This record gives sequence, C-alpha cells and structure tokens, in this order.
Amino acid sequence: MSLTTDEIKNIAYLARLSIEEDRMHTYADNLSGILDLVEQMNNVDTSAIAPMAHPQDMSQRLRADTITEENQREHFMENAPATEAGLFLVPKVIE
Repeated sequence: MSLTTDEIKNIAYLARLSIEEDRMHTYADNLSGILDLVEQMNNVDTSAIAPMAHPQDMSQRLRADTITEENQREHFMENAPATEAGLFLVPKVIE
C-alpha cells in the first residue's frame, strides 16, 4: 500500500503532528512499509494456532503472604489534625 503526501498530511492533522514539507516523502515511505508489513501479517494462516494469554508458558513466582511492617496506625493518627473513632476527619468539600 502506497500512501500519498495528501494522506500523510491528513494523518498528521488527525494526530496533531507537525511534519515539515520536505520530510513528507520519507514519512509516506515509512508508513507505507509499515502498512505493507501489517498486510503480510494479516495474510498469515493462524487457524491452527490456539490463542494464548502470554507467549511463554511460565507461572509467576509469588512471595509468601506475610506481614512485613508493623501497625503504626496510632502513630499516624497522632499527626492528624482531627480524628474520631480511629478515622481521619476531613473538611466537607461537596455541599
């Protein structure tokens, strides 16, 4: 697929890109090459290939679910300007 400079200008406008006039031909060649590659990939028969969530058949290592920090709730509550029943009180922002 070969793109014209008018199509490149339209794509640049839609993408809100500023492309210099002397670079239009280069962009047209590059984008045409990309679209040709996509067209080749669309023509590949993938009917015998099962969909997969990840290209590698691996499972993720999980860390042990253990507490790594101590509870500092009371310490943090001391620094708050207003608290009640273990909750931070904040000013009302919506009427």
